[in-house]
Amino acid sequence: MLSQGFRKPLVAVSLTALLTGCQATPNAELRGTGDLGVVVERATGSLAVVDTSEHRLLARVEGLGDLSHASVKFSRDARYAFVFGRDGGLSRVDLLTGTITHRVMQSGNSIGGAISQDGSLVAVANYEPGGVRLFDSETLEPVANIPATYRDEAGQEQRSKVVGLVDAPGNRFVYSLFEADAIHVVNMSGKTPEVTRFTDIGEAPYDALIGPNGRHYIAGLFGEDGLVLLDLWHLEDGVQRILPDYGRGEARLPVYKMPHLEGWAMAGGEAWLPAVGRHEVLVADTDNWSLTGRISVHGQPIFVMRRPDERQVWVNFAHPNNDVVQVIDTERREVVATLSPGEAVMHMEFTPRGEQVWISARDSDRVVIYDTRTLEEVARLPSESPSGIFFTDRAHRIGL
Repeated sequence: MLSQGFRKPLVAVSLTALLTGCQATPNAELRGTGDLGVVVERATGSLAVVDTSEHRLLARVEGLGDLSHASVKFSRDARYAFVFGRDGGLSRVDLLTGTITHRVMQSGNSIGGAISQDGSLVAVANYEPGGVRLFDSETLEPVANIPATYRDEAGQEQRSKVVGLVDAPGNRFVYSLFEADAIHVVNMSGKTPEVTRFTDIGEAPYDALIGPNGRHYIAGLFGEDGLVLLDLWHLEDGVQRILPDYGRGEARLPVYKMPHLEGWAMAGGEAWLPAVGRHEVLVADTDNWSLTGRISVHGQPIFVMRRPDERQVWVNFAHPNNDVVQVIDTERREVVATLSPGEAVMHMEFTPRGEQVWISARDSDRVVIYDTRTLEEVARLPSESPSGIFFTDRAHRIGL
């Protein structure tokens, strides 16, 4: 057992270290970041920093450029938000001080990004020029540039738009090439990128996700029915086609907005996903990836997201049916509620344990918060054209 005399110097050293850390950032509020989040305000190019426990706005960070299709990732310590703007801007925002610490214009048109498993790298998916660029997460200094090249029918080298970029275990990044009908896996565990390419995977992959354990990468196809699956434990097996015939014999409706696969639900050994060009949520067995159910919904699904306990799936929709959200009971496999948060519902985000969900209603200039058990509204926050909502618990989840 330690003596009292031995304990005191340890306490003194600890306090000195704490005070030194506080002095390094004198303007930062001394608080944890676990109940923080951000709301993208697309019309003003700003980011609202929010407290998810107290339902209040803490700060508004401006000067982030074109946020019309922005996404956000968080640093390993959940203090910094990396904002990926549509104009190619990459910004690092300090959530405690409400300031931009670093910002680079890294391309002409980008669509999202990812953080490496060890937190040291930030990857950005670019439309123009097509490819992936990697940056140091502390400084945003460039680390690597990986063009998304392919050969067209005439044999000419072209650049493809990059979509569905996710992080994977082993400091890897995985993404799809829209025009090239391909998937690339980039290994960054060494000093230089090692790229593994899979071609002819299917027509026009438009988005993708990675399972919560980081093993399966799944890309949706816009040019044909079905999805493709890549087992990251066994790259030697190549790409597997799944759900190839879910729309056989049915006419596809006009597609007003592409579904988003990131965030779609893995619940109870099943995958719940949006059907492209149909008013349906599809249910698939994740053991053999066979179609096990179809659930008719209000419109064309955009986000299909599970409550953390997997009992519910929440769905929002494309124009012109984008003023409602529907709740599906995963046990009963039926819609149990239709809610009206406001006009042009853009995104949903559950609190880490799922007791509440935050929903952005862009054209009503508000974020509405619901109790997921009672389905009653508990609060609302004013926000200028809100779109994406992102909470800091994503910092510790693969692919988010």
